[in-house]
Amino acid sequence: MTTPALARAEAALQLLSGPPRPLGAATKRLPQGGGVYAWWAAPTVLPDLPTGPVNTHAPGLRMLYLGRASSLRGRILRNHLRRSGSSTLRRTLAGLLVAENYRTTWTDRVVLVPEDETRLTAWMTANLQLTWAQDAEPVSIEATLVRRLHPPLNVSGVDPSHVQAAVVEAKGRYNASAAPQ
Repeated sequence: MTTPALARAEAALQLLSGPPRPLGAATKRLPQGGGVYAWWAAPTVLPDLPTGPVNTHAPGLRMLYLGRASSLRGRILRNHLRRSGSSTLRRTLAGLLVAENYRTTWTDRVVLVPEDETRLTAWMTANLQLTWAQDAEPVSIEATLVRRLHPPLNVSGVDPSHVQAAVVEAKGRYNASAAPQ
């Protein structure tokens, strides 16, 4: 028997698995409402990570990260594409892209310096694509989808056997890069 939450998760998965949009196009179409979102990239982006689920409409892209938001537009535009202090995705990417020499500083937490916030956003725009699905209660469907899909950059909610050591190490490296003043 399918529960309403499971049915919503299946409907969201269909939308998340749809054609990913380049960030320039995606940011113009993001809705204000809540939902879940998925970041996609070619396997050559972050090649040391195991690949995530394949996009059915763009087989050259793999899911990297799945998240939820009470406002899709706000979460993507104000957090994921702007501020490392409020985006686990940005902090993880900066930690994984060690060769890019992202610089951090301490505010009330570790954040990228302004020039590197801009540089990371440019990297994301060049390398990542986005899908989303609106849902009024995204918490429950995000948990279901993360447990099912095991996106490689997700750590919370993933079966422990699927947590990527490189991602945990990258987060630790990023967090240790600046200390309280």
